[in-house]
Amino acid sequence: MRRLIQVLVSLAILDLAAAQPIHTELTNATTPAEDARPNSDQVPDVYALTGQFDRVLVLRFKYQTDLLAGLERMVKVCKIRNAVILSGIGSVKSYHYHTVSNGTFPSKNVLVKNPAGPADIAGMNGYVIDGRVHAHITFSDPDKAFGGHLEPGTTVFTFAIVTVGVFKDGMDLDRVDDKNYR
Repeated sequence: MRRLIQVLVSLAILDLAAAQPIHTELTNATTPAEDARPNSDQVPDVYALTGQFDRVLVLRFKYQTDLLAGLERMVKVCKIRNAVILSGIGSVKSYHYHTVSNGTFPSKNVLVKNPAGPADIAGMNGYVIDGRVHAHITFSDPDKAFGGHLEPGTTVFTFAIVTVGVFKDGMDLDRVDDKNYR
């Protein structure tokens, strides 16, 4: 009986360990010269872009769909060049995201992955920039809200719905997420 209890306790510990998020730090590739470059007077502190939506798409993702891969696929299928991700809801059975982890150059990210981590999608936003998805996501579980930049390996549980506003041609978002445009 004692042996059986030891085995069950060991299995419970392994199960809890498997459900814990995995944190990995990654330094973004950059050059020391680029990192040391000061802000340019030629680049405004803030600027505005004006555009109009051509259309608004509501994308629905089913159980076991990779959220980022599905977004990327729909960008191609729907021929989306530039867009804003307006909203996202649903649930996931696993998640993978990254957040910035320092405040000096070179910038570093912490990648957080939990292949057995269920969570609700509390919100989603971001952009499609020249056909490239740059999505941020907020998850919640019973204890907290968390999230960051959406990574591959975030798997839909019940469903997910993402609303995208597609800009009319002529909108140029090329530099909006360029950390070196400063």
